Amino acid sequence: MNKKSILIAAVAVLVIAIIGVTYLLFTEKQANRELVQEFQLDKEDLENEYTRFAQQYDELKMTISNDSLSQLLEQEQLKTQRLLEELRTVKSSNATEIRRLKKELATLRKVMIGYINQIDSLNKLTAQQKQVIAEVTRKYNQASRQIDNLSEEKKNLDKKVTLAAQLDATNIRVEPRNKRGKVAKKVKDVVKLAISFTIVKNITAENGERTVYIRITKPDNDVLTKSASNTFPYENRTLTYSIKKYIEYNGEEQNVNVFWDVEEFLYAGNYRVDIFEGGNLIGSQTFTLN
Repeated sequence: MNKKSILIAAVAVLVIAIIGVTYLLFTEKQANRELVQEFQLDKEDLENEYTRFAQQYDELKMTISNDSLSQLLEQEQLKTQRLLEELRTVKSSNATEIRRLKKELATLRKVMIGYINQIDSLNKLTAQQKQVIAEVTRKYNQASRQIDNLSEEKKNLDKKVTLAAQLDATNIRVEPRNKRGKVAKKVKDVVKLAISFTIVKNITAENGERTVYIRITKPDNDVLTKSASNTFPYENRTLTYSIKKYIEYNGEEQNVNVFWDVEEFLYAGNYRVDIFEGGNLIGSQTFTLN
């Protein structure tokens, strides 16, 4: 084989290799694009699923003549509509509430399966009614598959939102102290509340200065504060805080201690401490003064 033939063969091999690499890159790019589109599902998708699910109860009620069962279906439909209204008021970034409402929808789905089985066991339906039930079941199964897909995609999205945007406070402790710095056993002896908690490790959170707000709520739901102007924004409203604490967060576990000097009358009962940071409620704890 002469040099020209070798060169032609080498060029042909190179062209085939380039075509193969280009195809692989195009396939990978297409897969990545589809994955990004899947992660863009948001709260509106879950609202649509709730809406369709509520409508399916109407179709299911058309297939039965049993008044008792019809009333039960009506109750479940009202519950579905109530949960839909709750979902519409939840912020799209509130991963915890969206996760809870997805679990509620899964429970409603199991309940509907039970009702479908009861209707089938009655065996008193006409051929036309059975056909309607089959159609409802088909739509239900289709909706179930969509909900399952949405649940898995939302789970991944929720993890990203939680890890990237929200800190968590744990090990919250409140210790009432008397004027000698010891633990006060009676509410009338309390002169200071020592509050401690731990900001958990989160290497994906942004480092830097953070402002932590602590609210101490009395049994009558009034908030202890030194000034009416001590407020901070939270979910499109303004809340009063008791203590404001600046911390330098570096992604590692961090212990925080704050103190409230008692200058007002405290009475026996159940109190609550709520901790906020970055527009999120990151921890809560109740305590009792006797």
